[in-house]
Amino acid sequence: MSWLRTHTCGELTTDDKGKEVVLNGWVATRRDLGGLIFIDLRDRYGITQIVFDESNSDLHGMAEQLRSEYTIGVRGKVISRSKETINPDMKTGQIEVEVSGLKVYSKAETPPFEIKNDIPTNEEVRLRYRYLDLRRPQMQENLLLRSDVAHTVRNFYHERSFVEVETPVLMRSTPEGARDYLVPSRVNAGKFFALPQSPQTYKQLLMVSGMDRYFQIVKCFRDEDLRADRQPEFTQIDVEMSFVDEETIYSTHEELMAKIWKKHLGKEIETPFKRLTYHEAMSRYGSDKPELRFGVEINDISDDVAQSGFKIFNTTVSKGGKVLSITVPGEGTMGRGALDRLTDKAQNEAGAAGMIFMKLNEGEITCSVGKFLDEETMQKMADSSGAKDGDLVLILAGPQPDVYKQMGTLRLIVGEQFEMIDHSQNRFLWVTDFPLVEWSKEDQRYYALHHPFTAPRDEDLEKMDSDPASVNAKAYDLVLNGSEIGGGSIRIHDSETQQKMFRVLGIGKEEAEEKFGFLLSAFKYGAPPHGGIALGLDRIIMLMAGAGSLRDVIAFPKNQKAQSLMDNCPDSVDEEQLKELHISLRKSALT
Repeated sequence: MSWLRTHTCGELTTDDKGKEVVLNGWVATRRDLGGLIFIDLRDRYGITQIVFDESNSDLHGMAEQLRSEYTIGVRGKVISRSKETINPDMKTGQIEVEVSGLKVYSKAETPPFEIKNDIPTNEEVRLRYRYLDLRRPQMQENLLLRSDVAHTVRNFYHERSFVEVETPVLMRSTPEGARDYLVPSRVNAGKFFALPQSPQTYKQLLMVSGMDRYFQIVKCFRDEDLRADRQPEFTQIDVEMSFVDEETIYSTHEELMAKIWKKHLGKEIETPFKRLTYHEAMSRYGSDKPELRFGVEINDISDDVAQSGFKIFNTTVSKGGKVLSITVPGEGTMGRGALDRLTDKAQNEAGAAGMIFMKLNEGEITCSVGKFLDEETMQKMADSSGAKDGDLVLILAGPQPDVYKQMGTLRLIVGEQFEMIDHSQNRFLWVTDFPLVEWSKEDQRYYALHHPFTAPRDEDLEKMDSDPASVNAKAYDLVLNGSEIGGGSIRIHDSETQQKMFRVLGIGKEEAEEKFGFLLSAFKYGAPPHGGIALGLDRIIMLMAGAGSLRDVIAFPKNQKAQSLMDNCPDSVDEEQLKELHISLRKSALT
């Protein structure tokens, strides 16, 4: 007798009434009503109610032994439920299966948590028993969404003549960017591969090779400190195109995002997307990935207070710093206790030295440092902040660019606390014209803001040697609801400019030849102008699913210590393996 399923647990309806069916799945719930035993049978497609009648005493006795998460097969006839037991919220809610045969594939111990959504279980337990966590409907929906979106992405690029090319997973270590995951070579003693942080150089070489349009859904690796939206291994949609400019890349990927959101969420996305330069984003929102689902913007009130007589304002402005404000509509009556708590957040979460506030009520302005300011100055501050009667104005003062970042964080705190963010919206944004490099005070050298292969803007090329900090790049990020979901640039495609970029970064000619000689050599044989983008698939799915963490959209993620609790990874290896790899461990690594 075959126990292969004829239907899934999510497809039977009243159209199937009278059919003999075989279902396979897991026992979700069991309800014993004496003469009848009802079981909700679950697979990834849904739930079907099955019923055991005491008229078949053998079957009924077997059903009494079933427990949560037993894996079973049932044979039976589809019948209609009685009117009072119909469940309108389930596709299968109008039918049930009257069981005539039962096969227990495997028994199950009591699971450490219930297999259902919104379980009050800490994440450590969920990750330790990930195979059980993945049985929960929400987790399965997230993985199905991820699978469907990946399929849409592949079709989109194939339809537009892109070629899917797999690039190496074992490559050479890169001197820039985050830390590499290193892989020792057994057959080349003392030498190491690195796992790719990005296929950057390979996809540029594909453009030199004439492939013209490349894409890949690719695993990448970065050995960095983790947050809710970071993982040591992650998946990106990697793209490169020849003979293009920024506009081509913008329009192509606006079309891709619109297609994904329409097909998988049923939502229309307005295109073209809004654009802000990096400097506009920082000055208006204090972030290079601004949250645009609420309208509060940063105001520069430095000129209003530069000669105010208040020492903090005067000193800040005289030293080149800024005095910034944001206005919180309708909160001008906020009490002192609430303002003190907001000040604590400004200090502890945003990193500000302190926070000043003004309240506008019934034509009067009160300020936390009002005894140091005259009425005319406070009115100017209110006017420059766009504040109206009934509003609250929050003020930070400090050096640039820190004060902008602090105010950007305070802006987000305010947006969440006062429920100003419209979570029904999807606000896409291109942030453009990033600085080419940034100066590290700690290392006393420049670092590439994106990567060393990003092209400078044509009009800034001559300033690369004399004033590299003022050079803007042909670089762009794609931002959604305050999260960066992609980044890219037009690339350098000639050896001379690439060498100049290396000099700015303090990479000498010999080091450049050693690390990137293969790329510089390729540029000598006719490299097309090219550019591309990398989109974070994990983060896109997280935002689409409304998940709180990347770990909720990755099947087997790592925790915040880059560990897999389920299979105890990473783990130590035996001495013989280390010898084969020509590796010895320091004593400090063994304690």
